[in-house]
Amino acid sequence: MIKKIDHLGIAVKSLDDAIPFYEQMLGKKCEKIEDVPEQKVRTAFISCGEVLIELLEATSDESPIAKFIEKKGEGIHHIAYLSDDLESEMKRVEEDGIRLIDKTPRGGAGDMNIAFLHPKSTKGVLTELCEPKK
Repeated sequence: MIKKIDHLGIAVKSLDDAIPFYEQMLGKKCEKIEDVPEQKVRTAFISCGEVLIELLEATSDESPIAKFIEKKGEGIHHIAYLSDDLESEMKRVEEDGIRLIDKTPRGGAGDMNIAFLHPKSTKGVLTELCEPKK
C-alpha cells in the first residue's frame, strides 16, 4: 500500500551549486550526500516537512540524470511514493495496466529498494515506488 509521498527528485547540474540554494530556500540543512554508483548519480537529501527533496547530480554522461538534463534541463525528475510492500505494489500497478520500468526492485539512495513506473503510463510523470531495505 502507498503510505505517502517520500521524496521529490530534482535533477541538477551540480550539487555544490544546488545545495546552498535549497538550504537557503527551505531554511534547512542538507542531511546526507550519497553516491549511487549503479545509477551513476550523486544525491543529496534535504527535509521539507515529511517529504524529502532529493537533489540528483550525474556522475557520468551515461547517467539517466545527465540525459534528462541534456533533454529537459534542470528540474523535477520524479516523484517517489513510499510503500509498505514494494513487490505487492508493483504487482498491483502492473495489473492495473501501468507499465513498469523496473521488473524487480533494485537498490536506491537512502537505503531504499526502488522501482520506477514508465511516464507514458503515469500521465507523463516519472514515478518511483520505494520501501526501506529490510
